[in-house]
Amino acid sequence: MGAAGTGPARPSAGGEPAEASAPRSKLGEYIFAGLALALGIFVFVGAFAIRLPTSGTQVGPRVFPFMVGTILVISAAMVIVDIARGKLGDLEQGEDVDTQAKTDWITLAKIVAFVAAFIALLEIIGWPFAAALLFGGVAWSLGAKRWWVALLIGLALGFVVYIVFGGLLGLSLPPGPLLTWLDPLLQSLRG
Repeated sequence: MGAAGTGPARPSAGGEPAEASAPRSKLGEYIFAGLALALGIFVFVGAFAIRLPTSGTQVGPRVFPFMVGTILVISAAMVIVDIARGKLGDLEQGEDVDTQAKTDWITLAKIVAFVAAFIALLEIIGWPFAAALLFGGVAWSLGAKRWWVALLIGLALGFVVYIVFGGLLGLSLPPGPLLTWLDPLLQSLRG
């Protein structure tokens, strides 16, 4: 046992650590649940904007967004009910987590910038290249030493997703000007 503040938390009279027995604000938990609820509603609204293929497929492109939206809305509602009943999430107590560490706002800003670039460039350069930029950029932001390897992996994953979802499942991912030659091939895969 060391000096004050260096050892483990001392139990209070109730048997739990003194930090855990202090009153906590529910605001952060309500914000998280509210964002999850808003995201679920956004997914539902967005699912109705998906164009349905003219073929008579029973499982269309709206099924997955409806499932995700349902899970998000139900989960968020359950979390809101639990918070109202006083059940809050556990405080972080992991050994490898430094609770005193500051947020790395520069890294966070880089990641947000790459997500914004992905959204802005998706229609312009196409799905595989925008996905490669996002994957490589986020890997670089998080400290990847060989960013170009991450960029190549992102490009390979982008093409795989483009071919599987665009060719085999019939979803419309933007090809961009460099991949318009690939559309007839993908249509023959569907056909």
